[in-house]
Amino acid sequence: MSWTISGTYVAGCSCAVLCSCPYDGQPRDAKGGTECLGTAVFHVTNGNLDDLDLSDVDFAFYNHFPSNLSSGNWKVGLVVDSAASDEQADALQRILSGREGGPFGQLSQFYGEYLGMERARVSLTDGDRPGLTVEGRTELSYQPLTGPDGSSTKIKNAMFGFAPEFEVGTTTGRSNAFGLSYEASYGETADYVFSSEETEEAGHGRV
Repeated sequence: MSWTISGTYVAGCSCAVLCSCPYDGQPRDAKGGTECLGTAVFHVTNGNLDDLDLSDVDFAFYNHFPSNLSSGNWKVGLVVDSAASDEQADALQRILSGREGGPFGQLSQFYGEYLGMERARVSLTDGDRPGLTVEGRTELSYQPLTGPDGSSTKIKNAMFGFAPEFEVGTTTGRSNAFGLSYEASYGETADYVFSSEETEEAGHGRV
C-alpha cells in the first residue's frame, strides 16, 4: 500500500531550549531531567493511504524519549481528531505505528512501546502566536526565536527532524496524555511531507 501526508506541524516538549533530540543528544529539561516528553500536532493539508483521502485531518503524536533518540526504547501514542472518520483514524494509526513502511516504518525500530490511539478534538492555531490543542490533554502556545535581523531561527539538516529545515522557539503550557505529563519549554514548527515512497533526500521523522 502507498501513502503520503503533507501539511504543517507545531511541536512542543519538556526539553530546555534548544532541544538536543534533533542531533541525537541527551535530552535535558530546565530542572536537570534527562528525558524528553513531547507532543507534535499535524494538520494534513493533503494526504492519502491508497484510495482513502486523509486531507484536512488533524492528529497529535506523543513521545517519551528516555535518552538520546538512537538509543531507542521510545514510547509513542497517537490522538486523532474526533472529526475524522474511523477509516481515516485507522489509516493514520497504521502509518504512525510504522506498519505501512516509509519514514515511520524506519523509525519504528526505535519504538519500545506503542501506547495506542485515542480520539479527541485536535487543532492547530496559526498567526503571530501559533499553538496546539488536544482536548482534555494538551494546550501549548508557541513563540519563535529570532535572529538579529528579526527573522526566525531555523535548524537545517538535523539527524532527526519532521522536516529538512524547521523553525525553533519556545512553548508554554502543560500536557498530560497516555500517562506522560510535562510542562512545555522548547518548540518547533515547519511544513512537512512524509511518504511511503520517501526519497533519499527527504528528512527523517523525529517522533
